[in-house]
Amino acid sequence: MSWIELSLDTTNEAVDWVCTLLAKNNVTTDVHIKRYTEADSEKITPDWAFTISFYIPDDIYADIHGSEIAQLLAPLQRTGLTTHLAMAVVADKPTDTELASSLIHRIGQKFVIVSAETAYSSTPEEIILRLKTSLAFGSGLHPATILSLQLLERHITPVMNVLDLGSGSGILSVAIAKLGANVLALDNDIIAVEATKDAVYRNGVEQQVTVKQGSLGCGSDLGHWLGGDSISNVPKIDVQNQFNLIVANIPGRIHIALAADYQKALRSTDSNGGLVILAGFTNDYEEDLAVAFTELGFENVDCERQNEWVALAYRLKSKSCCGN
Repeated sequence: MSWIELSLDTTNEAVDWVCTLLAKNNVTTDVHIKRYTEADSEKITPDWAFTISFYIPDDIYADIHGSEIAQLLAPLQRTGLTTHLAMAVVADKPTDTELASSLIHRIGQKFVIVSAETAYSSTPEEIILRLKTSLAFGSGLHPATILSLQLLERHITPVMNVLDLGSGSGILSVAIAKLGANVLALDNDIIAVEATKDAVYRNGVEQQVTVKQGSLGCGSDLGHWLGGDSISNVPKIDVQNQFNLIVANIPGRIHIALAADYQKALRSTDSNGGLVILAGFTNDYEEDLAVAFTELGFENVDCERQNEWVALAYRLKSKSCCGN
């Protein structure tokens, strides 16, 4: 049987958008990602980072399905995040071995992201994060995820109690657990909750990660944070003085709305205040975030940047420094 190979080149940030659109529309789970290479060195292109390929049967419906997928992904192409969707007839799909080695991605000093089937021999210093081949809902290739992992690597210590808000693929929850902390992973989207559960099981960290559908504080009233279909009846998690650290890779406007809920949920002792790691936005949100969090008694203690993307670490000032 022959197949239609559909492929396009993407920027770093577009990988998750492509995979999420495909997954939400039940197009295919047979998605393969490899680093972009340009055979024609004289051809001028944007900064493409990856090539995404996926396959549909070469049957009488192939033209219809191909056109539907092209239309689905067209907005990303129009905004310069991907190339046009290319189509070609191939005799076979890639072998399992080729797929397993299609992605080995290093982040920070310790983290190595690999596909679930990759036979990878790690060193004692490396922390392996295994994700499904489809890589939907957080591949680890988006700049916001990379920046979050870099900050987590510096600030997580064993036996911390951590909240991963908007857990998505579960990649951050798994990373936190492998750094020795305990995690409550929350997401208001049930599909993301199932993806997080899969990642937790795949990586063998079930004893350290609790996965729930829900949101912190007023986040349950804000609908779908990424602008998708509205989400109703999302359980509200109302906690106080519970977490040493909160990480949230979500839109900037949601961080601002939840700032008081972060403050309430974080532990604040005489010796140290809780930490929140904010990601999921570009630098045009920095000033508004600084105002919102400074007014609530936070101070900026760390940051990471990649192009226009930024991740910020804010620490809640301890009671002693606040004069309480």
